[in-house]
Amino acid sequence: MADIFREVDEDVRREKAAAFWEKHQTLILGVAVAIVLATAGWRAWDYKRTRDAEAAGAQYEAALELDRQGKAAEAEKAFSDIAAKGPPGYALLARLRGAAEIAKRDRPEAVRLYDAIGEDAGVEPLLRDLARLRAAFLRADEADAAEFARRLEPLAEAGRPFRSSARELIGAKALQAGDFDRAAKYLDMIVVDSAAPPSLRQRAELLLGLVRAGKPTSG
Repeated sequence: MADIFREVDEDVRREKAAAFWEKHQTLILGVAVAIVLATAGWRAWDYKRTRDAEAAGAQYEAALELDRQGKAAEAEKAFSDIAAKGPPGYALLARLRGAAEIAKRDRPEAVRLYDAIGEDAGVEPLLRDLARLRAAFLRADEADAAEFARRLEPLAEAGRPFRSSARELIGAKALQAGDFDRAAKYLDMIVVDSAAPPSLRQRAELLLGLVRAGKPTSG
């Protein structure tokens, strides 16, 4: 008797499955086709992305080799091409490296390029800060105290990745201008920061010695 009920139950399930398929077969087939097409499209996109990244990597290495060979103009053009047409990661590297190339012959233009990277919201904060620091470094000789403060003080705040370098530049510029209090402030910030690189802390100590030697005594 149990076998009869089991067979009846199986027949009912088959009839329900057949009815369900008859009613929904178009939707099921459509979903299956969509999944197949989406998978194929993703694989094609991933293959193209990998191929483009490999090609951009080879182009970037070739541009670096041109620079090592002293072919500055060719290297500059190669970096510019990658920045314009390469995938995002290599395009950004090429923008930074291209600005460094241009700095060898045209500092104002290099500063403009670094400033553009520093203001680009699509660039990750670490590299934006790097570009800002590099621009400030290139402006060190010409910038007045107000410009230098505008460029570097935000980078010198606690927690910023290049704070020690920014503090060193501010301190050195202030020392050069005879602003001993300002120089001492930022150089002290390096010395007391346990996360500051040892080489920067040593240089800050040396510069603080110059600050003490040059600062007029009160009274």
